[in-house]
Amino acid sequence: MPVQLDQPAPDFTLLSITGEAVTLSALRGKPVLINFWSAECPWAEQADRMLVERWQAFHDSAVWVSIASNINETPELIREVAHSRGLPLVLIDEQHRVADLYEAVTTPHCFVLDASGILRYHGALDDTSFRQRVPTRFYALEALDAILKGETPAIQHIPSYGCTIVREVPE
Repeated sequence: MPVQLDQPAPDFTLLSITGEAVTLSALRGKPVLINFWSAECPWAEQADRMLVERWQAFHDSAVWVSIASNINETPELIREVAHSRGLPLVLIDEQHRVADLYEAVTTPHCFVLDASGILRYHGALDDTSFRQRVPTRFYALEALDAILKGETPAIQHIPSYGCTIVREVPE
C-alpha cells in the first residue's frame, strides 16, 4: 500500500553508517524528517547545506534522518560524504526497499512525520527547480514547524525535485 497522508508511516529498520540498527518506530515521541539522500547528487548536496544551516532551530525537538538508497553508492562513499557534510543520522537502504516502500523518486525527497509517526507532509524539501536554483520556501521545514506548533501543515505535498534514485546499475 502506498504511503498516505494522515496515516501511519510504514515502519522499517536500516543500519546507520556506524552499523547501528535504527527502527523508525523507535524514534516516536518527536517529529521526524526523513530525507531520501544521495552522496553524489548536487541537489542533495545543496539540500544538505541548507538543512545543516537551518537545523539548529529543530535539533532538540525533532529527528532528521537521511536515507541513502542509490544502488550505485558504496557504504564507504556514503560514510565519507555524510561525515564531510556533517549529517546527524544517515541510514543505508542497500536494496532501495525503503525507497520503494515510500515511493521515493528523487534525492532529495522528504517525508515529515508527527511525533506519533503519522505522515503529515511528503515531497520537495524546498521550491528549488531547474529554473530556480536558489530556494525561497522550505516546504518540509514549514511542515515540521507547523507540527511542532500542533498544527496541520498548510501544504502537505509538493512534487519532489532532484536526481532520480538509482535502482539499477547501468550495464
